[in-house]
Amino acid sequence: MVPLPDEREMKSEPFIARSSGVRTVCGMRRTLLPALLAVALAAGCGSGGKTTTSSTTGKRSGFTANVTNPWFPLRPGSVYRYRGIKDGEPSRELLTVTHRTKTVDGAPCVVVSDLLYAGGKLEERTEDWYSQDAKGNVWYFGERTAELDEHGNVTTTSGSWTAGVDDAKPGIFMFAHPRVGDSARQEYLKGEAEDHFQVVALGVTATVPLETFRGAMLTKEWTPLEPGVIDHKYYVRGIGTVLEQTVEGGDERNELVFFHR
Repeated sequence: MVPLPDEREMKSEPFIARSSGVRTVCGMRRTLLPALLAVALAAGCGSGGKTTTSSTTGKRSGFTANVTNPWFPLRPGSVYRYRGIKDGEPSRELLTVTHRTKTVDGAPCVVVSDLLYAGGKLEERTEDWYSQDAKGNVWYFGERTAELDEHGNVTTTSGSWTAGVDDAKPGIFMFAHPRVGDSARQEYLKGEAEDHFQVVALGVTATVPLETFRGAMLTKEWTPLEPGVIDHKYYVRGIGTVLEQTVEGGDERNELVFFHR
């Protein structure tokens, strides 16, 4: 299900693009496949309301909190541990797929807990919400995040957003059948959440402390909110993200050291 963003916001920037040049949504030429257009129109664009419910009417058809996409599976109870470097300091991250669900913008979402530690202390805690459509695409419906000081007090919640609130819109986080050149906007709340990604390569090798993975997928991510910064992510079927590193505009790195489901 592909919602059409407001064309005034997206007239110079594609929302979703396929490498074939045929599948495009907003900001590109309007040679959409009839079936895709029908699905997009059914999804709607959302409204500027400030409620915590959907900008659509009722439940989004075809969405489920049971995320089974092989490139980004979110099986409840799964635990991921990462270690790396953030802002020049050693960091570690604990990501847990909870058994909780949350309805966001009319879609049932699985709740993922993400805890980031730097310098041995909890620096950031985040709750992410993901849903999968009937075709197997994984959608990102928002996050509640907070940065903490050394005493555990919240210093900012910047970056938090909820689809359907204040004109925020969900985006595709992972395609059901990714192809090189595919790209999408992963999230949208103007000035707060504007990440994009593109599939760069398939069948690559990713080496992390857990093991060396072959047949991985490489993507790049960027946001207009941080010009000049580009991240690379490596995904492995059946696991998800195994490695993330900043390749332009920084030196952050995060690599998988433990995985359990």
